[in-house]
Amino acid sequence: MVSLRPTAPPAHPVTVQSTAPQADSSVRLVTGFAGFGAGSVNLAISSSFLAADSPGPAGLLAGVAAGLWGAALLAGAVAFLAKDRLAGNRWARYALAGAAAAHLAAIAFPTSTTSGLSLTQLSALLLTLMIIASLGWLQRHRGQQDSAQQDSAQQDSARQPAGAGMRPGRLLLAAFAGAVLVAGITTPGLAASTAGQYAVPHGEHGNLAPGGHHQR
Repeated sequence: MVSLRPTAPPAHPVTVQSTAPQADSSVRLVTGFAGFGAGSVNLAISSSFLAADSPGPAGLLAGVAAGLWGAALLAGAVAFLAKDRLAGNRWARYALAGAAAAHLAAIAFPTSTTSGLSLTQLSALLLTLMIIASLGWLQRHRGQQDSAQQDSAQQDSARQPAGAGMRPGRLLLAAFAGAVLVAGITTPGLAASTAGQYAVPHGEHGNLAPGGHHQR
């Protein structure tokens, strides 16, 4: 006998959305911006060493090392933002830790060449520590996500859709906040370097005559 009672619709798995991808995207942006800032500051340190009156062998070596490290940071930041995965193995983190120690030593034990670069070294140190902390957070958070996904698969529970990500408005806000933060640390460091001291102020571009008047 056929029952005429209405049957309940089949239950669909509940989709649980998490804010983890949003936080990951924000932290990744801050990490990339910090890499750009640290690379620029290290290039400024390199130019300060190489532009000294008598840098000597130690100063030349320090200038070349700072230049290579700055270029590596810029390239690493581009690769980090271009790839949708966690970049930087333990060797990269060892290099970042060594760079932070070098900046700290330059601040604590200044020499005749590095005495005027304390603010620049401090900016590089803060940006390097920001990169280390961001990478550590991403690594720990990614490990927690992987463990949660494995437990969810074993229990046959709801999974987060692969397309869930950060809203464009929040991502833009995070990008703006990260850029302002990194610029606030990077700009004083660049201004205190030799390149910053000899830079022409923006209001004086094109002023060829003394007193700031245009020569006609």
